[in-house]
Amino acid sequence: MKQMLTLAFCLLLVAGCTGIKTTVDYDETVDFSTFTTYVFYGWDARTTDALNDFDRRRIEASFEEEFAKRGLKRLDKGQGADLVVSLFLINEERTQKTATTTHRPSMNMYMGFGGYYGYGPGWAYGPGFGGYSTTQIQEMNYQVGTLVCSVYDAQKKQLIWESAASKTIDDNPQIRKKSIPYVVRSIVRKYPKK
Repeated sequence: MKQMLTLAFCLLLVAGCTGIKTTVDYDETVDFSTFTTYVFYGWDARTTDALNDFDRRRIEASFEEEFAKRGLKRLDKGQGADLVVSLFLINEERTQKTATTTHRPSMNMYMGFGGYYGYGPGWAYGPGFGGYSTTQIQEMNYQVGTLVCSVYDAQKKQLIWESAASKTIDDNPQIRKKSIPYVVRSIVRKYPKK
């Protein structure tokens, strides 16, 4: 029974992470093991205004936790860190259309052969040709957020790693609170330093 509960809990965690699409690109000539510190540059000016301060702080804290697991320490601005991290979030409204078609056949009386014991004309009742169909189209609007993390070499002032994740944005703040760490983890998962 305990194993079943553990399995069910793991499945719930995985289900909460579904729908996250990530992309990663980085400079393969860079030795990422040489970097130990970073500063958070801030949010890109193009970041959506829909992002509230609570979610901003949750996202920043999640990145700080994930980078700490990879041996990177966050410093304050002006302390001469190895890396500069910048974040960017954009929302895109999308529409999903669903069509449902229902067909109703007509029931007709028709004349056929085979009346009494198969001889002579007869009448029968059953599905005939025709009928009608109705199609209902439903539209659902939803928001997809794309969170981008860019990492720059502070000395060379050049981009060395970038990752992005896209996911449907939940309206419920409690669900967002739980899903933000999973989104950030999926972004940093392929950072080239374990």
